[in-house]
Amino acid sequence: MHDHDKGAADNERRVFLAMLLTGGFMVVEVAGGIAAGSLALLADAGHMLTDCAALALAWMAFRIGRRPQDARRSYGYHRFQVLAAFVNGIALIAIVGWIVIEVVRRLLAPVEVLGGLMLVIAVLGLLVNIAAFWTLHGGDRENLNIQGAALHVLGDLLGSIAAIVAALVIFWTGWTPIDPLLSLLVALLILRSAWLLVRKSGHILLEGTPDWLDVEQLSAELAAAIPEVENIHHVHCWMLTQERPLLTMHARLRAGADQYEVLLAIRQLLKRDYGIGHATIQIEPARAADDLR
Repeated sequence: MHDHDKGAADNERRVFLAMLLTGGFMVVEVAGGIAAGSLALLADAGHMLTDCAALALAWMAFRIGRRPQDARRSYGYHRFQVLAAFVNGIALIAIVGWIVIEVVRRLLAPVEVLGGLMLVIAVLGLLVNIAAFWTLHGGDRENLNIQGAALHVLGDLLGSIAAIVAALVIFWTGWTPIDPLLSLLVALLILRSAWLLVRKSGHILLEGTPDWLDVEQLSAELAAAIPEVENIHHVHCWMLTQERPLLTMHARLRAGADQYEVLLAIRQLLKRDYGIGHATIQIEPARAADDLR
């Protein structure tokens, strides 16, 4: 097995283990939150649900991405993770709505919160999140799936700390409003992540141009870097996934230009300067360009 294959297998294993840790404790936290009457624990469980879903998507991306393309899916199965992320983001926004409604209810009609039980579960959650983060931290830090998964688990660390703070305040002072107030803070954290997920995945599903690419600048730079190119036009760039940009363009050449050499130069420049390895380039020789006018 090549080093790349070993690295991918190790990343997949680490993400799966982190997903099991996060998902398993999420169930415990839901049960504990209900038993303790703690909305902070339930809100943190909701946050862990978002991260468990993100870890599941990362794990599925490693597995499904290995499937070869076929006659019905000429691009393969890479777009599956984007579609799943979009649906996941919509579900997370709905969870935030539920948490906000519960916060209002708790503030209007406070309930008894068992600070001791809440504290024990929150501390256990913090330990689980540390273990999950450490597991992911040992993977390939350059891999975007690993980076995204680690960021989600780091968010869980913050949620567990918020639940611990709420439990300590209740245990020492008996002031229960801290529970729904910190729950609202966690909900806002979920909402931000969910909105970014929906916006990015929706942009990809709508075949949007990558945020880092200025099409006009790319056209000008190609024409300036390759003297044989008269101009670049009909440029379309979109993303199969966030890491897989695709591009089509027309390149009008000057008289006497070597079409093969120009095509090779354009491909090399796109790969080197923009990281675009999949490009379909329509070459328009000088005479053909005149005929098309």
